Amino acid sequence: MARPVTLFTGQWADLTLEDLAKKASEWGYDGLELACWGDHFEVDKALSDDGYCQGRHDLLAKYDLKVWSISNHLVGQAVCDNIDSRHQGILSETIWGDGDPSGVQERAAEEMKNTARAAAKLGVDVVNGFTGSSIWHLLYSFPPVEASQIDAGFKDFADRWNPIFDVFDEVGVKFGLEVHPTEIAFDIVTAQRAIEALDGRETFGFNYDPSHLGYQGVNYIAFIEMFRDRIYHVHMKDVWWADTPRLAGVFGGHLGFGDARRYWDFRSIGRGSIDFEEIIRALNNIGYDGPLSIEWEDSGMDREHGASEACGAVKGYDFEPSAVAFDAAFEE
Repeated sequence: MARPVTLFTGQWADLTLEDLAKKASEWGYDGLELACWGDHFEVDKALSDDGYCQGRHDLLAKYDLKVWSISNHLVGQAVCDNIDSRHQGILSETIWGDGDPSGVQERAAEEMKNTARAAAKLGVDVVNGFTGSSIWHLLYSFPPVEASQIDAGFKDFADRWNPIFDVFDEVGVKFGLEVHPTEIAFDIVTAQRAIEALDGRETFGFNYDPSHLGYQGVNYIAFIEMFRDRIYHVHMKDVWWADTPRLAGVFGGHLGFGDARRYWDFRSIGRGSIDFEEIIRALNNIGYDGPLSIEWEDSGMDREHGASEACGAVKGYDFEPSAVAFDAAFEE
């Protein structure tokens, strides 16, 4: 049976869940990955209203859709980040409060615990998201970065997230970090180090997204094999990068997405540089049978055209592994 193809609702929070569900059903999706912002999935209502979670299921079922995971990237970002004015734009007034950094981080941590509880009430076993990072600003090593500073950053990550993951364990939910620049893990090396910082606890795994790895030069196929037991969810998102030098390189030149001077940019599925066939083969090799969730981002394309096209493209890429060797007929 083909894996379900879902649409991540994070980029569609300007629409009501019902409006988006109707469109997604018409485009051919099997379900939605619900973002914990807009009206798509509200953590506080899930915990305070006994009928809320069933109501989400009923709404989706009205359009022949299901849900396999929820995502709370925005709040997770604030757990480890060095909080500044940018975070006010992505956080609710309740989480932001008076903007005092330590208070913001504490409230964000509590909300991530509640997100795990809400996911369990909804009946899903994966929450995707970000972790934030207190050491992302130390990426480029000048003035020279001391090893102890990086060590402290990973310790800060473990200290802040282990109590959150204790709640995840209590309710039987796993966390899938979207490995991504600005997070504690942004490539294979830092992903491994994040696992080690948590002493290998199984609660922590990955929401695999090749678009954040390919343009960096990270082997996004090797990521699947190396973390085969920790691929808890998959985002299907494409990215293009140039084959000749550009005016702005990998770091982006402080240019917005869509600027022609950039070296890389997110593209609709099949219109970038990611090899999705090899991804499907790698996912088959590790036995991943969860959703393929499209996170649609392309600043140069109408999003409704793109979301519809992307659904068909992913269903075209996906295939089941063979149940028999192709040359089995010749065996004695």
